Amino acid sequence: MPKARPKKSLTHFDAKGNAVMVDVSGKAATAREAVAKGAVIMQPETLRMIQKRQMKKGDVLAVAQLAGIMAAKRTPDLIPLCHPLSLSSVNVELTCDTKKNCVNITATCKVTGATGVEMEALTAVSTAALTVYDMCKSVDRGMMISGVRLVRKSGGKSGTFEAK
Repeated sequence: MPKARPKKSLTHFDAKGNAVMVDVSGKAATAREAVAKGAVIMQPETLRMIQKRQMKKGDVLAVAQLAGIMAAKRTPDLIPLCHPLSLSSVNVELTCDTKKNCVNITATCKVTGATGVEMEALTAVSTAALTVYDMCKSVDRGMMISGVRLVRKSGGKSGTFEAK
């Protein structure tokens, strides 16, 4: 697990302990990108049904992709003190892995702005995974959402991060 950067003070609280949104008005707008990944692990038959589009609720991969894109755009409505961003791109890819019996999910979000898009990418992956679960739970309640994580981010003062 990566080590957290030491902080001098908490950024989401003022001197009195009140919650505040971080002021990014003095930060330069730069091109920023974040990539997050995760997976939904399931029974082999569940994955086959997804691939053959046999789920009663419809095309699982298409609906989950759309849900992830929509969720990225709604991140500040879900995460307290998260800045609303004018996203320039949201891409959510879902792929079936028959060797691991899972649906792999990758979300890439881009913006030119004063703050990053990590939360948007993570929200997209999480929501896409929850959508897969919701659409398939009638045949496989034992599915597991796994490994939701930031794998890459670029732009801004802190530069590039790549997960190892």
